[in-house]
Amino acid sequence: MNNSKFQAYQNDLNVPETTLAWNLYGAGTQNIGKDGKPERFPVPQPGGDQLLVRVDAVGLCYSDVKLIRLGGDHPKLYGRDLAKEPTRVGHEVALTVIKVGKDLAGKYRPGQRLAVQPDIYHNQRSTAYGYTISGGLIQFHLIGPEVLDADDGAYVIPLDEHVGYAEAALTEPWACVDAAYTQRRRLEPKEGGVMWIVGNARDQREYTFEAGLDAPALIYLTEVSAGLEKIVRANAAQGARIVKTDTMTTADFADFSTKETDGKGFDDIILLAPQSGELVGEIAKLIAFRGMLNIVSDRPLEGDAQIDAGRIHYHYTAYVGNKTTDISASYGEARNRCELRPGGCALFVGAGGPMGQMHVQRAIEKKDGPAVIIASELKKERADVLLRAMEPLAKAKGKIFKLFNPSETDQSLGEFIKDVTGEDLVDDAVICVPVAQLMAESARLLKPDGMLVCFAGVPNGTYIDVDLSPVYLGNQQITGTSGSSLLDQEVILRKTLEGDLNPNRSVAAIGGMGVAQKGLEALINGTYAGKIIIFPQLNDLPLLGLEELSSYYPRVAEKLGENALWTLAAEQALIEELWPGSAA
Repeated sequence: MNNSKFQAYQNDLNVPETTLAWNLYGAGTQNIGKDGKPERFPVPQPGGDQLLVRVDAVGLCYSDVKLIRLGGDHPKLYGRDLAKEPTRVGHEVALTVIKVGKDLAGKYRPGQRLAVQPDIYHNQRSTAYGYTISGGLIQFHLIGPEVLDADDGAYVIPLDEHVGYAEAALTEPWACVDAAYTQRRRLEPKEGGVMWIVGNARDQREYTFEAGLDAPALIYLTEVSAGLEKIVRANAAQGARIVKTDTMTTADFADFSTKETDGKGFDDIILLAPQSGELVGEIAKLIAFRGMLNIVSDRPLEGDAQIDAGRIHYHYTAYVGNKTTDISASYGEARNRCELRPGGCALFVGAGGPMGQMHVQRAIEKKDGPAVIIASELKKERADVLLRAMEPLAKAKGKIFKLFNPSETDQSLGEFIKDVTGEDLVDDAVICVPVAQLMAESARLLKPDGMLVCFAGVPNGTYIDVDLSPVYLGNQQITGTSGSSLLDQEVILRKTLEGDLNPNRSVAAIGGMGVAQKGLEALINGTYAGKIIIFPQLNDLPLLGLEELSSYYPRVAEKLGENALWTLAAEQALIEELWPGSAA
């Protein structure tokens, strides 16, 4: 292909007088833009500490939908009146630097390509790009200290020229997927934190505490033996306060936490030989942000515990334990895995959506990943897309991929697993849809040393019934993550360049600037199984599923891969065909 026009696009540093933008003025898709169309604004000149950037690609994300539905009530907008101070969605972006402010000369250069890490903190406050900071559904805009000089420095990542625009935009959601398998939980007692050790007067075991007692600044002891109290006092940090409490019932717990922690909860709670799952659930409500509950016992609980699934995802609350008498044996990354089990069986629930497909693809492409991948998807259209995309990939990687659609069979998921593996339980279960019932049901399909990943977030305060006995008896893991970091995105870029990951497999539909609102509505309606990519510089491109391209742009469609897979060649052909050239 003669891609001289594509090269001209890459190298174009001209600045038009105006830019199209889809601002958000309130809750609901009707409040995006004006009268269903994008607005035109003057293109500003950068100040000394700013960059003028061109937006080359934007991935639409379900997090955008949450913001659109809530408007100014979204937690990251802090009650902002969008009618007076609009924002703009679009946090998965690929950018090109067009102009550099004088104070940034030497750090950035015109023509440089960037990706953005949207989860930005400024003065320890979340000011995320695409939320508090107006995002990428615009053709040209300024970024300054709010992105380039925040708590961790610049929240942008330079891009290699061999990374495509869609690939670059997809580094952020892919980073979120990859981050789900990196340790986000705190797995040691918190330095300077508040610890609460809760014993059981009927428990005759003698405990040790080999490491970690020197971390907390304040330790509460409830019904612990004289021997353990002696160990605590001998090994606590110098100056740490140790407080014995009266015996409590579950009715006393909330008041105790409010009084002693100002309602923030305990950083570390250690439960010794609990008997009731209900009691464990009540104490679990008192875990602080990024707090840990360590259960040490050799007997199973009576009944399930109610635990907050939302806090596992958003607050990184950790459930650990062991069945010995060494309390500290529960801690550390060596005991608490977060990666899929090599050679195991991994179950993905809600696997047909954009993020679910990414999880499945990662599991298949991971060299030391699971040998058997089972994907559960209720919607037939998504299930069909998933099967077409992943079955050939799994075959090529020498792995087993099986699809379960509960709407098309009377067989239970457990029975299906047994038919596929010969076993009743799986090593790992990853929940890709925000449905608490599916989280609870999936936990019951786990091996005693399995791992439950609550990837999709449900609201804090959403409780699920879980048997926590396998956590300490079998080393079962319950994890959840939200968002990603600069490092996570850099890892994705490296994997992409090294050929270990193909983010373009996630693309299901494309569109130009004029149809961004329609793209968001399609996302809300679940029209496409994979990601929707908006190319802001291609205003006239309609919203099209990749399988529709042959009817509209056959020269682009012929550059697609097998099963209508998006490729770098297709992206170049698209820009060749539809980019109008510089307006300057």
